[in-house]
Amino acid sequence: MAKFEVELKKIVDDSYEIEIGYGLADVLMQDIKNGLVSSVRKFAVVTDSNVEPLYAVPIMEKLKAAGYQADLFSFEAGEKSKTRGTKAMIEDAMLSAGYRRDCCVIAVGGGVVTDLSGFTAGTFGRGVPFINYATTLLAAADASVGGKTAVDTPLATNLIGLFNQPKKVYLDLDSWKTLPRREISSGMAETIKHACMADEAFFEYLETHLEEILRIEREPCEYMAQKNCQIKYHVVMKDERESGLREILNLGHTVGRAIETVSDYRLLHGEAVSIGLVAEAHLSRRMGYLTDGDVDRITALLLRAGLPVRIPDDIDREELVQKLYTDKKVRDGKLRFVVQSRIGGIVQFGENVYATPVDEDTARKIIEEI
Repeated sequence: MAKFEVELKKIVDDSYEIEIGYGLADVLMQDIKNGLVSSVRKFAVVTDSNVEPLYAVPIMEKLKAAGYQADLFSFEAGEKSKTRGTKAMIEDAMLSAGYRRDCCVIAVGGGVVTDLSGFTAGTFGRGVPFINYATTLLAAADASVGGKTAVDTPLATNLIGLFNQPKKVYLDLDSWKTLPRREISSGMAETIKHACMADEAFFEYLETHLEEILRIEREPCEYMAQKNCQIKYHVVMKDERESGLREILNLGHTVGRAIETVSDYRLLHGEAVSIGLVAEAHLSRRMGYLTDGDVDRITALLLRAGLPVRIPDDIDREELVQKLYTDKKVRDGKLRFVVQSRIGGIVQFGENVYATPVDEDTARKIIEEI
């Protein structure tokens, strides 16, 4: 019997820049002209039905005016579109339009768009470059940074996907001014999560400046965007592939993602995460890590942001408990939760271990509490 060693050791630099500013479409164009994606001349602009007329069409037109081939690939807005079917639809449309390995994907939109686009780019032609142009507060806080891309299935969310880093991320704060108030509130949930898990001073800043942020005032929004990127960067830099530390970014998501799915996505992602943050604050208090005062502060800030803090009455509690088992942190059939040690801190349960098993009865009691 013969053996042959295939050596494929390599060093990969997936570093990229996040640019925070206003009206960044022209900056994007200049970067492309300056070789952001080398000599690529064909751009697939992927977006959803809400963002298409506001930002995606103008970006496509700028690309065409500069002499590039650009086509728009749009789908119905909403979490329900983040599926394998939508991904296949985009891929088939790109193939029909003549796109091959010599193209770049530009994601223009919120978290659903960036998740789908990054996943599509990672598999199309076995991998083509992509750029994120984030147009929501939620995407700026979470989805556009870190390289996690995925789709949802009827059984679970975000379990079909890959890690794929963009060439650059643009956070256009002007786009926040066109968001409905509900979308702004939804985006605040991921921001409050970041403060809860990593930065008490940032939590205090949000307590002081929340109303200014909700009015989309320039200075506090710029500061918030920078802090979100800094907090997530410091986690992702140490654990890009979610082997340990990166699990802390799932604070509030064990219950949150389950609620989002069981509600048939009537709740926005941030609204579901908000309820999840309250649930896990209750769990942390039950375990002796948070005080009553801590839980009250977290709940009060979420309420001020216009977010729900209780599970809606029409959601079946037992169905919700069982849906917890589809969470990606589950190991050997056991529920695992990220737990706050205080406002601005996470409990570490061992070397590179940041989630702990929680029995089903305890999880059920927490769900009954809220």
